[in-house]
Amino acid sequence: MLENGYYWRNRELRKHVSVIDGLDKPDLLLTNAVYLNAYTKEWISANIWIVDDRIVYVGEKLPANTEDIETMDCAGKYLVPGYIEPHAHPFQLYNPEQLANHVAKTGTTTLVNDNILWLLLLKKKKAFSLLNELQKHPVSMYWWARFDAQTELKDDTQLFNTQEILSWIKHPAVVQGGELTSWPDLLAGDDRLLHWIQETKRQGKPVEGHLPGASEKTLTKMKLLGVNADHESMTGEDVISRLRLGYQVGLRYSSIRPDLPKLLEELLAMNLKSYDNLTMTTDGATPGFYEDGMMNVCIEIAIEKGVPIEEAYMMASYNAAKHLSLEEQLGSIAPGRIANINILSDKDNPHPESVLAKGQWIVKDHSPKEISNVVNWEEYGIGKLTYDWELTENELQFSVPIGLDMVNDVIIKPYAIDTDIATEQLPETKKDAFLLLLDRKGKWRVNTTIRGFTDRLGGMASSYSTTGDFIFIGKSKADIILAGNRLKELGGGIVIVHDGEILLEIPLTLSGTMYDGNMRDLIEKEKQLKTILVEYGYPFSDPVYSIFFLSSTHLPHIRITQQGIVDVKKKAVLFPATMC
Repeated sequence: MLENGYYWRNRELRKHVSVIDGLDKPDLLLTNAVYLNAYTKEWISANIWIVDDRIVYVGEKLPANTEDIETMDCAGKYLVPGYIEPHAHPFQLYNPEQLANHVAKTGTTTLVNDNILWLLLLKKKKAFSLLNELQKHPVSMYWWARFDAQTELKDDTQLFNTQEILSWIKHPAVVQGGELTSWPDLLAGDDRLLHWIQETKRQGKPVEGHLPGASEKTLTKMKLLGVNADHESMTGEDVISRLRLGYQVGLRYSSIRPDLPKLLEELLAMNLKSYDNLTMTTDGATPGFYEDGMMNVCIEIAIEKGVPIEEAYMMASYNAAKHLSLEEQLGSIAPGRIANINILSDKDNPHPESVLAKGQWIVKDHSPKEISNVVNWEEYGIGKLTYDWELTENELQFSVPIGLDMVNDVIIKPYAIDTDIATEQLPETKKDAFLLLLDRKGKWRVNTTIRGFTDRLGGMASSYSTTGDFIFIGKSKADIILAGNRLKELGGGIVIVHDGEILLEIPLTLSGTMYDGNMRDLIEKEKQLKTILVEYGYPFSDPVYSIFFLSSTHLPHIRITQQGIVDVKKKAVLFPATMC
């Protein structure tokens, strides 16, 4: 376990050495193994000794006395390092522990996670205590320190100030800064941001960018200012241009940007010579996207597209570990590394039949093991939402002339409202729906319309949003109020109502943002959500992200935020929030 920056105490290190000297025994032997060596990119025959959570020996020898040592004969199998997701957003309806439990079963044994939710929900001391608790999980959990909120908050200086940021980047479980969505501010002269970046670099930690469509000039400037990596490439040319400038490049395969197959096809057509500075990421996909796993799916795509098998595994293990300065702990099967190992039936089949995480069996011979929860969420004040206000007609007053027009799942443009919105119900002949963003404490609201989300749905209420505030969408004020009332009874979640009937409930009882239950059950609920919304006119592919990104000002062109309706490019509040 990572403690005060160290993985093993001196007495543990001495024990590991004593095992090599034959004075102690390993806990687990993997014999007759053929493993991928990350340093030579060879498949090598070896026996592997494990003590507790650490690999202590990889070679031809066996202990002099193997009695009472758990042994697995790996003859005919192929062993690869546990897979690493270097860019996880572990709260897309699911919670971090739930996500880890699920993806570990298909070989993803390390998650590098966004910290934004802890910034919004917890004081720093509580947040750091939670990070320490999550280190007890068999999946290795690391974090990145955000420099911005991706939206316009009422007062972002409470969360994003030098004291807070420096505390986060110095934490031993935090391995990078970013992702930097506020890079335009950096280019415009924000020296506070530049200071945070430089302090991150002084800690020996990289900075992750967020640079979709950036020109060579912009990419060069960002490199000069300290950005190390980017995962926003949309074409093979984007990837190559970033590699040539010295970036670590993440190839994305997510629910809203499943670009990986196309990117690999283009890179192979361009005769890419080296994969050493490439990783792969699912970038916080929604639950159903993980039905078949996480990084195992990315590796499968890479192999199918013609990436050399060894490189495909390296892109999902060692490359990420090296970039994050974790290569002495993760990303390879070698002495001294954490015992994260996937056992495969064939080299070209990345879906493991057995999984070790920190030396514990997650799956053994196709049989999943029970993973005990390590977090008591109530101890951190993370539970059902409670609030003392009711949604009424008073909050559902609409008069602004500008609405939000959906171009796709996440891109929104302004439009001039030409429908009478001072009414109880909007006509089905129009694609407009009421849109309300309401403060979690009921103190302010932003009222407008959204066009393109639904053509006839009565009402939807969601406590799942970028900032944790409440989102209401629908054609009928009565259905919206019913959905809001049911949301309060649930203690948070997503509720869909039509003609006075509740069609679906997804309880998010961990602060109104995260599901507290089985990942498979959540996947089924998300499928139902998509089916219902499509039936009622949702024309795109990922409604969860459409809801989540309504307030995200790193996306064009207009957003609904705590400050009001915001023109993203101009950074101007077009219509301010109204006090309730």
